[in-house]
Order: sequence, then structure tokens, then C-alpha cells
Amino acid sequence: MTDLQRTCLHDLHVELGARMVPFAGYEMPVQYPMGVMGEHQHTRAQAGLFDVSHMGQVILRAPAEALEALVPMDIAGLAEGRQRYAFFTDDSGGILDDLMVANRGDHLFLVVNAACKDADIAHLRAHLDGVEPITDRALLALQGPMAEKALARLVPGVTEMRFMDVRSLDWDGTGLWISRSGYTGEDGFEISLPEPRAEAFARALLAMDEVAPIGLGARDSLRLEAGLCLYGHDIDTTTSPVEAGLTWAIQKRRRAEGGFPGADRIQRELSDGPDRLRVGLRPEGRAPMREGTKLFAAEDSAEPVGAITSGGFGPSLQAPIAMGYLPVDLTKPETVVWAELRGKRLPARVVSLPFRPSTYRK
Repeated sequence: MTDLQRTCLHDLHVELGARMVPFAGYEMPVQYPMGVMGEHQHTRAQAGLFDVSHMGQVILRAPAEALEALVPMDIAGLAEGRQRYAFFTDDSGGILDDLMVANRGDHLFLVVNAACKDADIAHLRAHLDGVEPITDRALLALQGPMAEKALARLVPGVTEMRFMDVRSLDWDGTGLWISRSGYTGEDGFEISLPEPRAEAFARALLAMDEVAPIGLGARDSLRLEAGLCLYGHDIDTTTSPVEAGLTWAIQKRRRAEGGFPGADRIQRELSDGPDRLRVGLRPEGRAPMREGTKLFAAEDSAEPVGAITSGGFGPSLQAPIAMGYLPVDLTKPETVVWAELRGKRLPARVVSLPFRPSTYRK
């Protein structure tokens, strides 16, 4: 752990009793004394506070059209004060990383994954001017049905925001960059603020009865229930956006005109369909099926037809859940496939995603 970076909230995590683990080059809290199950359920019922300061924050002062050369999203049509999910693609149509892009008027604001941020910044700089990494701001996420009520006590203006809105608001003389978004399937907010003010802001939220600190363990089970991809697991350079079921993120204009890396393959798969698709799976029984578990078309099949990319226990469903890739002819809901666990074949049923309906404030 001595070679790992720490966020500016590290001491607060330790004070709160967090168990710290290595993650994406950082020492991060995986859980607090409440435990992963308790933290998951608290976020679903009230409001959870996550430290996501390890993520990359980038200001981009290049024209919106310039970014369209790297992503298959309509950035030019993104209205000021709005945010959009995006992904960098490579020449083979694979996904280099997924990210959020916000139009903040005179610049774009990007949030990229922690494990990919150095490569993403290098990728941006290789193709665009005006790339400014932000290294002096923390990033917090407040998620759950009581997130608005809690945050509005400190920043009343958030009540006017809807899903994917971005605003610059003030808290006690500190400038906050806020988006109404998150990674849990719940209503909530992500808040970028200067590092020297992050601990005071976090403590002000945690002083509220409905807000509890949440670690990486519950963050993962929450996003899995919401059917959201984790880069490096459910999506990577070997998966296309069409295979991953992310075609909703590619706007009509970009589908038609192309002009982004891997457009030939992605447009072909949009037209003709891919050979495989990401699906939700509900294993029978109580045994979780983890990443890497091989999937078979029949109990006695010799060769696997796919594999699980994310899996675990879904606390809201009180049952194991998983996502993985299967040939298109096996992706219809209620199709049964077989997973190999400890030398045994166990059935799993294909289901629609997400496992639990999202509650975004639209």
C-alpha cells in the first residue's frame, strides 16, 4: 500500500473505520463498519456518500466537433448545462474507456475512469488541443432517494436540476461543479470541489441522519443491479458498443455520418447486428457466479459459448446476479444457459437489464 496514491479524504476514511484496499493505483475504502450489505441497502433507502476523487477530471477547450473525432456521440448538439455518457473507441471498434462529457459553456468537462485516466489524457492530447487535467479538485457522489433533500440543505439550487443537468453552484463561498448523475441507478449527484474544502463538505453531509459513507464494495453491487458496465470487465477494447448494448448512447446523426474510430465495424453491427451481446443472468440457487465463469449452451456441452464479466450477490433482489456475453441466438430472455462452478454445471436464466429499475429524476 506504500506505493499507492491517496485522495484528500483518506484520513477521514480511516477515522470513519474504513477498510482500505488498493484500487486503480489508489488506497480506497472498500467498506465501513456498516458492511457492504448495509451500505448497499442504506443507499437504496436513504443517501450514500462516495469518495470518487480517484477519477480523472479534465477540462477540454477544443471545439465540441473536435471531440467527435474520438467518440461516436453528438457533442456539438449537447446543450450548455447538460451532460452526456460517451466512450472513446479505437480503430477496430473496441472501447478504450467510457466517460461523462458536460457542456459548461466555454469548455467541456470530462470525467474519466481512474485506471484509464493517464492513457485517456495522452489520447486526448495526441489528437486535440486545449486539454487541461484537473488535479486540485476532489469528486464526491451523493446517491439515493434522499440525496436531493440532503444536498439541498447545503446547496438549495440543486432542487431545480434534472437528470444529466450540470450546474456551477456555491457552498459557503466554495464553487461546486455539480451534475445530477451517478453510478448506482438511483437519483443523485456528483460534486467536484476544491480539495481544501472537500473534508468540510463531506463532514457537513455525513452529519445528516440520512447520509452514510459508502465504499467500493457497495458501489459495485449497486451498479451491477443497475446493469451498468464496469470498464475493464464488461467493456474493453475487445467489446464493441453494439455488443455491449450501448447503442442508446450513439445519437442518430453520428450513426449515419460516422467519422469516429471504428465507425466501419460499429455502423455494420448497427445495421446487421453483432454476433454476441451483453446480457443479464439470474443464476438458479444462491451461489454467485463471478467474473470469468464460463458459460455453456447445454449442461453437457464441451465448448463454452461465453463468459461472465461481472457477478455477485444483489442485495436488493436477495439473489445472485451476473452479466456476461453470449451468442445472439442465446440472448432471448428466459433462455437457460449453464455455468461451470467448481467442476459442476449450474443453470442461469437470461433476463432483461437492469435487474432493478433505475430511479433517475427525469
